[in-house]
Amino acid sequence: MSRSVQNTLARLRDEIRHHNYRYHVLDDPEVPDAEYDRLMRELIALEKKHPELVTADSPSQRVGDAPISAFGTVQHQIPMLSLENVFAEDELRDFHRRVTEKLELGDAEEELAYAAEPKLDGAAVSLMYVDGILVQGATRGDGSKGEDITHNVKTIEAIPLRLRGDSFPRTLEVRGEVFMPKEGFEEYNRKAAETGEKTFVNPRNAAAGSLRQLDPRLTAARPLDIYVYTVGVVEGGVLPDTHSETLAKLRGWGLKTCPESEVVAGVEGCLDFYERIGSARESLPYEIDGVVYKVDAFRQQRELGFVSRAPRWAIAHKFPAQEEMTVLKGVDFQVGRTGALTPVARLEPVFVGGVTVSNATLHNMDELERKDVRVGDTVIVRRQGDVIPAVVGVIKSRRPKGTRRVKLPKSCPVCGSHVVREEGEAVARCTGGLICSAQRIEALKHFVSRKAMDIDGLGAKLIEQLVAIDRVRTPADLFTLRVEELVELERMGDKSAEKLVAAIDAAKQTSLPRFLFALGIREVGEATAASLAQSLGRLENLLSADEERLQAVPDVGPIVARRIVEFFAEPHNLEVIETLRNSGVSWPESEPVDVPEDGPLSGRVFVLTGTLSNMTRDEAKALVVARGGKVTGSVSRKTDYVVFGEKAGSKLTKARQLEVETLDENAFIALMETT
Repeated sequence: MSRSVQNTLARLRDEIRHHNYRYHVLDDPEVPDAEYDRLMRELIALEKKHPELVTADSPSQRVGDAPISAFGTVQHQIPMLSLENVFAEDELRDFHRRVTEKLELGDAEEELAYAAEPKLDGAAVSLMYVDGILVQGATRGDGSKGEDITHNVKTIEAIPLRLRGDSFPRTLEVRGEVFMPKEGFEEYNRKAAETGEKTFVNPRNAAAGSLRQLDPRLTAARPLDIYVYTVGVVEGGVLPDTHSETLAKLRGWGLKTCPESEVVAGVEGCLDFYERIGSARESLPYEIDGVVYKVDAFRQQRELGFVSRAPRWAIAHKFPAQEEMTVLKGVDFQVGRTGALTPVARLEPVFVGGVTVSNATLHNMDELERKDVRVGDTVIVRRQGDVIPAVVGVIKSRRPKGTRRVKLPKSCPVCGSHVVREEGEAVARCTGGLICSAQRIEALKHFVSRKAMDIDGLGAKLIEQLVAIDRVRTPADLFTLRVEELVELERMGDKSAEKLVAAIDAAKQTSLPRFLFALGIREVGEATAASLAQSLGRLENLLSADEERLQAVPDVGPIVARRIVEFFAEPHNLEVIETLRNSGVSWPESEPVDVPEDGPLSGRVFVLTGTLSNMTRDEAKALVVARGGKVTGSVSRKTDYVVFGEKAGSKLTKARQLEVETLDENAFIALMETT
């Protein structure tokens, strides 16, 4: 084989990659389409003559091989986290305040640099390059694991199969948003309608659906594009010190980034960017549902860190959702997996934000009453965050005669147990936690969990199967399961069934704290269950205790005491407990023990609110109780400290109104260390 063939192939590939970069990344093509097509035809023809010289990163390999049979799973080495959302200016200012306070910027807060960019309405993907070659593409999935879509991302013209230059890291993972431009979406739907094929509702669904095709030729036929917005894994190389400089590097390596991205100063710069992008929204060639702000300096990002599944250094500022008017035909109440009753509006069907909506949430009774929503009203429906339809208001000028107010049912519409709504709380709940079918799966999963009854081998999927065939209705039914019926279930062999029955039998010997925790009484976590068992000794003492007696137990305030009394006042719950004990569930009996009250925090009352990043609420409670303190669920003038984490709500507000001392997590940990 002549050296000239190899040289010609290399020249053609380099030329085509160069023109791809000019066209897709710089939006500044050098040659007419006809010349590009001529180069591509020449490359394909030469590769056809010399198939042994075809490389995986050749521009000719855009359209993949034969369809695959199923998607593989990709474990993200660095989780693909989601962002918190804000919808209003004051929420954005709160985010900026939290960032600048944690960075201790003081008077320099308005100089803080943010990288601002439109929030594309598409599908998030991860692209892995090794030695500059694209080796893997994956969906975001649940953030930890995604689907392997390498065969599909290779068909997207804007994604380089080989990076430009030679200064990139040895391993480089980039993340971006695959989307279908508006023009391409409209053209695709027009052609699909002409040929009788299925059309897409909106560009977001079009992008996500296109990436999940088993046949890459179908993906290749769809007008997809991508903007890269961050990096993941980086090995064997060093990136710049800021997000914006890194994006510039990515552009130089042939990766496409959003041209509307900017670096702005402080919260005012963010708000100005939001207004400008919002005004230009309709004229942009792609769909967006908001903007994203990221602290630009990586050093500051590292200092801010993460909370739960989202970074502290970035936020999504969503645009107001699309709204329409329709008529409220009725209100039903749905019971969620935690027993919360949610009023659901039954609507005259209306097209909102790309979908036909006939049901919408009314959130809770407080919201329903505040808005004075009545059956027969003309209401405004919004796709909240462009996803969940919600009734956001009533057009009272159109209210007909004879409308009626909506009343909270006294009994659970699913199981008939009492419905309770605590004073001052928006949410009403079913009290039949152990027997309500709406709560059944979550109640059973909690009951068998490691910190509760610890039944090894009884996982979520098996519980769902048992509930689906109506074999298990309450936790007591678990202790009647037999090997011969378990082996009939999917993926359950003889040995697995025998092991599970043995594990269930072994779980009968437990402890009172574990049993109390397993019951799933609201607000009764591990620490509270242990306090109740220690202070009351026997289950019978707990069943007969009134609220006053319960509040004498460390870690039990008036709200928790009321929850416990309500739970044990429900006959259905008592029947399940009796059946469990008759099935052989038991624990060592003990006498009540008075908890010493001479600790360093004796007499001090704490309230915990919000999400703590370094410990659970139960762990924080245990620290307080171990030092003689008491944890309650509500703030009053008798409260000594309110400990707050992320998303702290009304309790923190009330504490400040009452001038109760507040502690963030670091201050709380410091107090625990000094006591």
